[in-house]
Amino acid sequence: MFRIRFAVLVSFLLATSSVCFGQAGLWDASVDCPGGSIRFGLQLDHSESDDKWSGYLINGTEKIGIPQIESNGNGQAVLKIDHYDSQLTIQTVAASDKAKKHLVGSWKKRRGAKKWVEMDFHAVPTVERKTTTVKNSKTKFAGHWKVKFESSNDPAVGIFKMDPATGEIGGTFLTTTGDYRFLAGSVVDDQLELSCFDGAHAFLFKAKFNGDDSITGDFWSSDTWHETWTATRDKDATLPDGFELTTATETNINSLSFPDLDGKQTRLDDERFAGTVRIVHIFGSWCPNCHDAAVYLAELEKKYGDKMSVVGLAFELTGDAKRDADQVRKYLQRHQLDHPVLIGGKSSKVIASKAVTVIDEVRSYPTTIFADASGKIIAVHQGFSGPATGETYVELKKKFESVIEGILKK
Repeated sequence: MFRIRFAVLVSFLLATSSVCFGQAGLWDASVDCPGGSIRFGLQLDHSESDDKWSGYLINGTEKIGIPQIESNGNGQAVLKIDHYDSQLTIQTVAASDKAKKHLVGSWKKRRGAKKWVEMDFHAVPTVERKTTTVKNSKTKFAGHWKVKFESSNDPAVGIFKMDPATGEIGGTFLTTTGDYRFLAGSVVDDQLELSCFDGAHAFLFKAKFNGDDSITGDFWSSDTWHETWTATRDKDATLPDGFELTTATETNINSLSFPDLDGKQTRLDDERFAGTVRIVHIFGSWCPNCHDAAVYLAELEKKYGDKMSVVGLAFELTGDAKRDADQVRKYLQRHQLDHPVLIGGKSSKVIASKAVTVIDEVRSYPTTIFADASGKIIAVHQGFSGPATGETYVELKKKFESVIEGILKK
């Protein structure tokens, strides 16, 4: 009975509070998962001249532009992150001190044809949330770590950088399928907390420093995934070369055939895909690592021009041809890419492995196939280490361009 009355009271307070479209400024935001609050920064800006809103999602050093913010007519702002089929619906409500306002709402993202993730959202002005202090500055999470996730036998590497004066820490995890992008958080005593929210992923890591250069922790993803992880300090921790993890089972890409965005069946020997260097980019528009790779593909297309051709092979969430094609178009528009894309099927790796018969298995989105002008497969790269990985990202770009230059010289 108490819970029912409390829920009614909360609904009444939200309905009668001072509600408006939004409030400009920097917010300390979070979405709720079973492990706690997944924190991130939210910047909202308002232009009085045209009464338009803009904003950013902030994770450590990364700022992600929110493509569209509009009113839904109910005193709420809808922050549309359409390239991930995702949105935040928020409103401001008066706090106990009526001079202050908080944000409340929800995050909703498509997970499948009829599946959604939906999580509660909260935010307070950044100045209201107390800065975490470090009670033991000798705690050392910074550095390279050899990581083992409970659910995987594949190696992983943790790279963390810490500001001992504030307890703020940032970094990422590298895996054989991709990195966990920009994580940010804090340290108190021997406890670490890192999180990331980019509109597609909502990650929360909690861990304890064991005093013997080892870490034990928990990882939550959205509201459906939880696993444990362990790590030991290892300054030489690295991953196997992504060019050695997936192998070609056929010599040529030209036998592959898939529908294009308009539904027309298209073989990879189509004249539109001609080039001295040919790249087949296996991806999903729902995948943040694929978006990181798309930024780099745009750089490569600009650098090599008509010497190189790219065809995307998309595996999408719904299986609805029109919706999936529309999502791919949003991906292309976001990164100003104009290369052709074919629809490979739904986003299952099992489905993708059966569809892309020229390699042994699709283990990761993205996977990149490099071929010469005749379609002969020269190299296959699994995963993508993006800008959050720092030097690893720089080295990966060098390797990609070395493969391309090698093909051009033949």
